[in-house]
Amino acid sequence: MISEAQGNTASSAALESTVAEAGTRRGLKIELLIVLGLSLGQSGIYAIVNLIDKMTRAPLGSQTTSLNNSLNQRQYFDLTYQLLDIFFGLVPVMLVLYLLWRIPGGSPFARLGFDLARPVRDLGWGTGLFLAMGVGTLGVYAAGRALGLTTIIVPAALDDYWWTVPVLVFSAIRHGILEEVIVVGYLFERLGRLGWGKWQIILACAVLRGSYHLYQGIGPFIGNVAMGVVFGYVYSRKGRVMPLVIAHALLDIAGFVGYALVGTAIGLGS
Repeated sequence: MISEAQGNTASSAALESTVAEAGTRRGLKIELLIVLGLSLGQSGIYAIVNLIDKMTRAPLGSQTTSLNNSLNQRQYFDLTYQLLDIFFGLVPVMLVLYLLWRIPGGSPFARLGFDLARPVRDLGWGTGLFLAMGVGTLGVYAAGRALGLTTIIVPAALDDYWWTVPVLVFSAIRHGILEEVIVVGYLFERLGRLGWGKWQIILACAVLRGSYHLYQGIGPFIGNVAMGVVFGYVYSRKGRVMPLVIAHALLDIAGFVGYALVGTAIGLGS
């Protein structure tokens, strides 16, 4: 028979556990808001405002969106700014890896599958996703342009210097790491801890991915939501973010570097 003192102790322990759990959930939500506010959530807000600005100026189809713009008219200052932009763009990734490192259970790199443990398999999956998403991206862009829902996209507007191609490659890798580690790996882990279901997480992350591409028009939003669903599903099955990083980096390298070579032939920039 449980004594009154034992009952009070058990009740107190249960209450403390409930309060601790509520505090943890609240802390996770605050952490999510801060991380997104410093990274791609902020980009999504700016992209929405930018889209509204464009739509109230002229039809989207008549406007141009330039990526990878020159940051200074002087060559080596431009290079310096480009490299600084790439480096500081990866700081949110360092932040989420640090936050995950604080959780007992091993390396955050291994937890997210953001490592070199399976290089051949990751490269194979990454290349396959790149080919599938690349064809889809071109199709969505062409359809968006035909319907007037997508701006003219110029993937690389840098001046032609000896370092232009390497910087474009580094920029592409930066985007792949930033987006896949945060929008897939980190959010899947955190939202899962908050009790979200698999498809809730996949769809929420896909919509976030689409939101920060809205400055390019409605078409890229739809295309990136679809890409986010595919990437999220693959991650939910494989538990590795590296194939997604590889696929994303290859997509951006093809877009940024390939634009100067075959962009006009495949309809980009027009």
